[in-house]
Amino acid sequence: MESLPEAVLIRILAFIPAVDLVLVCRLVCCQWKNLVDGAAVWILKCQQEGLTRAESDAENWQSFYFLSKKRKNLIKNPCGEEDLEHWGEVENGGDGWKIEELPGDFGKEFPSEEVHKYFVTSYEWCRKAQVIDLRAEGYWEELMDITQPKVVVRDWYAGRSDAGCLYELCVKLLSENEDVLAEYKSETVTIPQGNDANWTEISHTFSNYGPGVRFVRFEHGGQDTLFWKGWYGVRVTDSSVTVEP
Repeated sequence: MESLPEAVLIRILAFIPAVDLVLVCRLVCCQWKNLVDGAAVWILKCQQEGLTRAESDAENWQSFYFLSKKRKNLIKNPCGEEDLEHWGEVENGGDGWKIEELPGDFGKEFPSEEVHKYFVTSYEWCRKAQVIDLRAEGYWEELMDITQPKVVVRDWYAGRSDAGCLYELCVKLLSENEDVLAEYKSETVTIPQGNDANWTEISHTFSNYGPGVRFVRFEHGGQDTLFWKGWYGVRVTDSSVTVEP
């Protein structure tokens, strides 16, 4: 192996699983460590697996590879398929939260055919939250502190056409001790009675948030504005938090 040209060695290393590259191969010798820590091996692995990025954004190919491979929705039960499982700090104002099948009374179909249910609020304020442990999801301290990948938050909300409602979203990036390091809070969205019942996406991207982020706290909720008994408040579904390159 010592006699192999570096270009050939890079091609061989690029076929090795990424975890083995980092945990095993980079410990073999100084040459291998430099190659694994460099860009060439990871550029080749990205090409092999169809992972693309802008040429102007080529700072850390190793982090880009791992973040692209790990990318997933960190919100559990985002569409109510498991009732209120995984949602904590639940505030059940009025008649509380309810899960309904799309499109629901006086509602519209969701843009994605993969979503079949939604959460709906009542005549007093309803809130629910999830706290995501980033380390438990595989995002290690060095990655969050030095690379500071984007934390992208999305949520979908809608009213029913025969009732007005309110909606809010609040997301916080928290430290080990749950101090707030960054926060996004939407305005209180007012949907009037007689609305078109279309689904609306709201999103926010956290970047350059500084070191120390270990948790993401996602909270949303709302109520109707007519104070009708039952479930005439805002509808929410397909919530997501992703960590991206």
